[in-house]
Amino acid sequence: MASFIFSLIARLPLGLLQRFGVLAGWLTYLLSPTYRRRLRANLDHALGPDEAARVWRRAVGETGKQALEMPWMLLRPQADLVARIVRTSGWEHVEAAEAAGGGILFITPHLGCFEITAQFFSTHRPITVLYRAPKKAVLQPFINAGRSRGDMHLAPADLSGVRRLIKALRAGEAVGMLPDQVPGAGEGAWLPFFGRPAYTMTLAARLSEVPGVSTIFAWAERLPGGQGFHLHLRPPLTPLDGNTETRAAAINREMEAQIRENPAQYLWGYNRYKQPKGARRDG
Repeated sequence: MASFIFSLIARLPLGLLQRFGVLAGWLTYLLSPTYRRRLRANLDHALGPDEAARVWRRAVGETGKQALEMPWMLLRPQADLVARIVRTSGWEHVEAAEAAGGGILFITPHLGCFEITAQFFSTHRPITVLYRAPKKAVLQPFINAGRSRGDMHLAPADLSGVRRLIKALRAGEAVGMLPDQVPGAGEGAWLPFFGRPAYTMTLAARLSEVPGVSTIFAWAERLPGGQGFHLHLRPPLTPLDGNTETRAAAINREMEAQIRENPAQYLWGYNRYKQPKGARRDG
């Protein structure tokens, strides 16, 4: 059944898919009180009540689009996906990083269409992407197929995966990750995210310490009416330096700046501030 549904979604034109996504987003919002409270609370906290009031309705629909885009991105031919990047800003930063000769660490929050960023870059040079196994095992074959093609490779979120990422960077290749996920106990630190303590992944900060690596923040803005996506790329607004926790806190601030560029397209319904079992908070 999952295969049939995913295949059906993948056949839809992007514009029609996104309209269905808006419907799916609103159904989820209306049927899940927990999700509804979390989305509104996270928006209010991060943006303030006035800005949140202007954004939340669009955020509901954009989250639904994001959900339905996943099977579309995993099952469509890669050439079709790349063609959907109709505008790119900041590619000169990638070219400068390549000219420097070191690896590139791409950091992408759950903003816009995060699935397409690594797909796009993998058509230019090899990229290894960190992933966590989905809670629903039925999704695993689709993820393996969609994210392991051409020069795109997967690294599991465990010690072997970390070694794979470091090896790729040292070889001058690229690595991609979404560091606004809540890590497991012992894999993060309690650091501010929109002014509130959030258990934060430190792996991205550790990878930024690899000698010669260039860090680039990337996200794909979803354009209206199924027009495609605008890929935004930039280096850190302030240099990443200091120890691992200092760098991780700086990465949180960088992601906050990205999210403020288009807050309606961020995944506000995610339980970003949960406390993983065993992750003790100081004080």
